[in-house]
Amino acid sequence: MHTDLAQPRQSLPFYISVDVETAGPSPSNYSLLSIGACSVDDPSVSFYIELKPIHSNISPEAIKVHGLDLDTLATTGIPPRTAMKRFRDWIVNITPPDHKPVFIGFNAPFDWMFVNDYFHRYLGSNPFGHAAIDIRSYYMGLRKVTSGQASMKQIAQQYGNHDPLTHNAMDDAIYQARLFTAMLQESLSSQPI
Repeated sequence: MHTDLAQPRQSLPFYISVDVETAGPSPSNYSLLSIGACSVDDPSVSFYIELKPIHSNISPEAIKVHGLDLDTLATTGIPPRTAMKRFRDWIVNITPPDHKPVFIGFNAPFDWMFVNDYFHRYLGSNPFGHAAIDIRSYYMGLRKVTSGQASMKQIAQQYGNHDPLTHNAMDDAIYQARLFTAMLQESLSSQPI
């Protein structure tokens, strides 16, 4: 007897560029301070939020990079549970049916670590699941280069972008989305730019 088993339907990827700014190097000891995100397909579809710090710990190096002030955010920042709920709702609302949101970032392990921790800590689950795509790693595989040839500056120059990063999470998410779009186009054409 032949039984036709239905194959599970594969979800298509829906790429979302995400960037964060933090008070230091790990979510167990430092706060997530801001999240910027946008659709890779259309970076004007974007999300930005600043969070109320959960720790008073501060890394001088991190603050020097982005300039966010913990005292100000303690007053003006959105409580983390509310912030993560808003972010999750935005992700769900922009992800088309039959698609799965895919986290994209430059140095994705760092950004994903904070986002994943906060999603699980405050909401119990992460809408991105358990994986992310790192733009730097994608570029290294695409161009067959080493990590020494894949800094943000080097990658941006390869795709004609000479603007510096602002270290505003929203600006940087859009910057990353444009780079990843160029890489996807190159990958599909199999022709180096």
